Amino acid sequence: MLYSSAQDWRDADAKRVLLFGMSGLGKTHVSNILRAEGNWFHYSIDYRIGTRYMGEHISDNFKREAMRVPLLRQLLLTDSVYIASNITFNNLAPLSTYLGKPGDPDKGGLPFDEYMRRQDQHRAAEISALYDTPRFIARAEELYGYGNFVCDSGGSICEVVDPDNKNDPVLSALVKNVLLVWIEGSEAHTEALIRRFEKAPKPMYYHPDVLSDYWQSYLSENNAVEGDVDPDDFMRSAYKRALAHRQPRYEAMAQNWGVSICAEDVANVTTADDFTDLVAAALEMRDR
Repeated sequence: MLYSSAQDWRDADAKRVLLFGMSGLGKTHVSNILRAEGNWFHYSIDYRIGTRYMGEHISDNFKREAMRVPLLRQLLLTDSVYIASNITFNNLAPLSTYLGKPGDPDKGGLPFDEYMRRQDQHRAAEISALYDTPRFIARAEELYGYGNFVCDSGGSICEVVDPDNKNDPVLSALVKNVLLVWIEGSEAHTEALIRRFEKAPKPMYYHPDVLSDYWQSYLSENNAVEGDVDPDDFMRSAYKRALAHRQPRYEAMAQNWGVSICAEDVANVTTADDFTDLVAAALEMRDR
């Protein structure tokens, strides 16, 4: 790993980490705290995906919808209006809206083939954004003088890598440049995430093989056909299965490539020093 011990981490002039785990457990919370202290560069994988790699797809989709409205169609054709997403670190709605949900078009659902096409676009974009991490480390230092660097990864990172493959190309590239830190949730966190998701199901990325299995199982269990599927009901069903699927993959990433910290402890982080102590404790635990 990038830091051989807790003391090595504490003594490092440049502290560089990648946070991973389920969305909602504190990755962006910690990243915002570090950035706010003024000497950490915050690199958001989802923001990079939504701007550099999928921004054109997102804006084209907005324009496609606008072209169905006669007034907006005329304005677009005469370059009288400008349509673009206003994605931010804390508002990734344009990206998730583009990913969409499969099912009944009258309920906002996409044809499953189109849904899978957008999933494939996201997979390629996420891998590219992860590979960009070393370049942004260099940019942060050269342009802004930041030695400390936090990469705020998406919850789906475990779906685009093989944590049990010691030669996984993405993870191999990352660990040369950052310490991988898993924010591990408890069963109570899992239940809370499920409750929150059930209230407002949102699009997310799944591994294609897993997603196809979820879809076929849902159709079979509910004796449904594609056009009859309630998109939100499918997403709720898929999310519960995704949590169970991702947990061992996160655990393998931490065991084979990094360290883990508890989400309960992350919630108590208020300063960069708090975070430094938390990671140091994780490194000490790993060395035992």
